[in-house]
Amino acid sequence: MKKLASLFALTTLLLVGCTSIQRGLRGDDYVDASIAAEESSKAQQQYAQDQKNALTNENANFPQLSTEVAEDEAEVILHTSQGDIRIKLFPKQAPLAVENFLTHAKEGYYNGVTFHRVIDGFMIQTGDPKGDGTGGQSIWHDKDKTKDKGTGFKNEISPYLYNIRGSLSMANTGQPNTNGSQFFINQSTTDISGQLPESSYPKKIIEAYKNGGNPSLDGKHPVFGQVLEGMDVVDKIAKVEKDQSDKPTTDVTIDSIEIVKDYDFKS
Repeated sequence: MKKLASLFALTTLLLVGCTSIQRGLRGDDYVDASIAAEESSKAQQQYAQDQKNALTNENANFPQLSTEVAEDEAEVILHTSQGDIRIKLFPKQAPLAVENFLTHAKEGYYNGVTFHRVIDGFMIQTGDPKGDGTGGQSIWHDKDKTKDKGTGFKNEISPYLYNIRGSLSMANTGQPNTNGSQFFINQSTTDISGQLPESSYPKKIIEAYKNGGNPSLDGKHPVFGQVLEGMDVVDKIAKVEKDQSDKPTTDVTIDSIEIVKDYDFKS
């Protein structure tokens, strides 16, 4: 359990800059709160149903475990200063995270951004234009408060997606509505499958965790993609020389992001 505890402690390193906002409930705000509570209840019921299916249905689909890019998935290539990383994205399970990522990518938001926090045996993190882990915004910031509450958009946690090795996940404070633009790729190679209870994890995912990953992040950091090719590049980035803040001493950058297969969110 020591390994699991140490990985849990590392989750604090995924914090991103966030300003706390408190809204007074008066007038129409009461109506908004009622609607939000109803939507939350429906979402919880749907999640419980999906979780039961994921745990008991032998034919349940876990898209991360397939190397094919399905019709309802997107595909990108991160062209980094250390090489290319090919990734497929899951807009059905994590529509906000994928739309946010693809829109930023198309607008060049990530071009030239550094990998500002790199921990070998854990993850590589990027997506902050400030380059220090305190910056970055979602595409809805100051535009659509139904998606971005002023601090970020909500966590999209799916019982079909996990922080296995090679997964692409949102960096946030671990709390709801704190996702902005930062993301990371899980890089751990440690087999932690023996510590995962079958009452909480599907057998296929426990098997996948034999190759590594960070289960301590499940339920806190939304998974929205999976590396298909280029884990050697991820490992290469993880092993670069770093300072005491886990920032590479020589910049490692995203030069550009190529959209190989887009997704139409209006369809």
